[in-house]
Amino acid sequence: MKDLGFSFDTGVMGQWPADSEGKPVRAVFLTHVSEISLEGQLLRNMLLAFGVPTVCSYPGNGELSKVIMGTHTSGADIYVPETMEEDARNILNSKPENNTEEE
Repeated sequence: MKDLGFSFDTGVMGQWPADSEGKPVRAVFLTHVSEISLEGQLLRNMLLAFGVPTVCSYPGNGELSKVIMGTHTSGADIYVPETMEEDARNILNSKPENNTEEE
């Protein structure tokens, strides 16, 4: 039976780093985000753009709430590879650069 509270992003296992034995490294908790405002999807896409794959856990009703309500009403827990946690936290805490140039 499928676990209704845990979801891999498309193709994540091909991008997930492996340890010295070839097994996927442990996933560590990064943050909890709202799915109603698309914050979670934006963050996962930003991390993936920087080469950090993610997996999500949907607490509460999991995937069932998405089927009924159209979104995960209890939000999502985002996990990243243990070996990339520092990079992911730096990306999460970074501020956008102001790239406006004067002409």
